[in-house]
Amino acid sequence: MTESKRHPLRMAGDDRATAQDVPDTPQTRAPAYRLAFTDDDFMCRQELRPVRLQLELLKPEMELDAHGVKSTIVLFGGARIPAPAHKDKARTKTLADLSHFYDEAREFARLMTLKSMESDGQDNVIVTGGGPGVMEAGNRGAVDAGGQSIGLNIVLPFEQAPNEYVTPELCFNFHYFAIRKMHFLMRARAICVFPGGFGTLDEMFETLTLIQTGRMSRVPFLLFGRAFWEKIINWDALADAGTISDQDLDLFQFVETADEAMKLIENWDTAPAREEVPGRSK
Repeated sequence: MTESKRHPLRMAGDDRATAQDVPDTPQTRAPAYRLAFTDDDFMCRQELRPVRLQLELLKPEMELDAHGVKSTIVLFGGARIPAPAHKDKARTKTLADLSHFYDEAREFARLMTLKSMESDGQDNVIVTGGGPGVMEAGNRGAVDAGGQSIGLNIVLPFEQAPNEYVTPELCFNFHYFAIRKMHFLMRARAICVFPGGFGTLDEMFETLTLIQTGRMSRVPFLLFGRAFWEKIINWDALADAGTISDQDLDLFQFVETADEAMKLIENWDTAPAREEVPGRSK
């Protein structure tokens, strides 16, 4: 989106265009002559990390504001979970058995997007990590409903491309995991976590920690697939050990289907952030 000029000074974009047509001399070819904000080598210097962090925070924020996105519904989940039609290619039988969660994520995103579009489509917009598996299913469900959705991609050492269902204007790419996580949560009205691996666990526990410690307001926090989550995490053992409190087990709920998740979110009573952590000495 082109920024309207609000001052009498020459615009940075104008100077960037002019600088591309300067005479070719040893001086103009020297890296020192490049405009600082167009100099990729300069921008990637270690000393510029604070600037890059700020830019990664600002760019998606400004674009989401420009597109009128007010709030989001977050979908976390495994990149390796296949669509049921492709479950025969899954690496393990367990992974193949989890493929039905692809359909549940897709259906949930479809229902939520339809609900969002009943108003202006700017609230409760689906946001995923923009990749394959559960992420693809979430963005695909929004397309099924004829709505928009967000993809927050991350640069990885191996090749990765956004899934084809992310709204192109809302498809972002990140270098910093930390800033990407902030954008997942800054507009979040609900968190839906599907079976996944290290990345999903990281996102789930960081979000739970923010809610547990009062750094984030309470929102519906739904774990799809009780059997999966209770098999890989002994929640009661954490409470029995005293490393979390019994009340912390109420920060999330298990669901199995898209319809069940929709009902819980629609009937959610807004809750403020915690002012103290139960079971922790002051």
